[in-house]
Amino acid sequence: MWGETTSLGTTIDKTSDFDYLKVIGKGSFGKVLLARHRKQGGYYAVKVLQKQAIVKRKEQKHVMVERSVLLKGLQHPFLVGLHFSFQTPNTLYFVLDYVNGGELFYHLQREGSFPEHRSAFYTAEMALALGYLHSLDIVYRDLKPENILLDSEGHVMLTDFGLCKEGVSVGGIMHTFCGTPEYLAPEVLLCHPYSRAVDWWGLGAVLFEMLYGLPPFYSRSKAKMFDNILHAPLKLHSSISLVARSLLGGLLERDVSKRLGGSHDLLELQEHPFFASINWDDLLARKIRPPFIPEVTSPCDISYIDPAFTLQPVPTSVNERGQVGEASEAFPGFSFMSPVEYMEAQLVS
Repeated sequence: MWGETTSLGTTIDKTSDFDYLKVIGKGSFGKVLLARHRKQGGYYAVKVLQKQAIVKRKEQKHVMVERSVLLKGLQHPFLVGLHFSFQTPNTLYFVLDYVNGGELFYHLQREGSFPEHRSAFYTAEMALALGYLHSLDIVYRDLKPENILLDSEGHVMLTDFGLCKEGVSVGGIMHTFCGTPEYLAPEVLLCHPYSRAVDWWGLGAVLFEMLYGLPPFYSRSKAKMFDNILHAPLKLHSSISLVARSLLGGLLERDVSKRLGGSHDLLELQEHPFFASINWDDLLARKIRPPFIPEVTSPCDISYIDPAFTLQPVPTSVNERGQVGEASEAFPGFSFMSPVEYMEAQLVS
């Protein structure tokens, strides 16, 4: 039987404990599958990563950071949480919350842009998630519409923590060049030391896209877009309110010392008049009704998930034992089972 023993004293759930139903996403090192737990019946998103590809690109550290950050996600209503992680000789498996209201990217593509009240709601929930990560000295670094999911009730869930950086306290700085071109903060582009304020720039870029339909400095030419991010004036058309423009100007401020959130982090955003109508305690408690509620009929409903994924066949390799590859020993301590799942497993067995 593959698998390490967890700290809870049980061998971790394995590939054969799940029925793999559909492909629902794709990452750098593998696919994300909708799976049903055979004994307990719950539905999960299972991220399947090929060890060889990770080792080849020297990304082991990012994967272990992702696991570490995912463990903290179970404590926050707007972060995707990890229920199990396990491995076979060639493959890593993250068993995550299954969220089927669709990517923000999918909804934006379909609708072009969102009205201000809807944009404010999503931005506020994202801000709470980022503020929570920052309170744990974690910087997210990869905010973009593809990494922002809606759950079946219409609330935001941030996912994909592979680019997170741990141990960045107040005033802490990083140097790694990473992220997605359209949403990169200028200080990252310039390879300057940067702080967690990069996440507030990213939030500004996503809010801009929600309101205007394109990222703020977008160009089909990557070189031109980088140049725009560094030098072009921020164009805020009057089709949106003055307070929305004020917030965008504050978040998309190139000078980090002047950027909104740069000094007192989340608190600065919460005090901005763009969010005047939001009760932050109610928002955190998920008491505010989302402006859009996905029409999903069951956990198996994949109508908001891009057919580019769902029409792909489920890889047969997810259930294969296969030969032990040279990368098999590269991920000690990867396996995990959440205490809740452990208790349920005891009751079922």
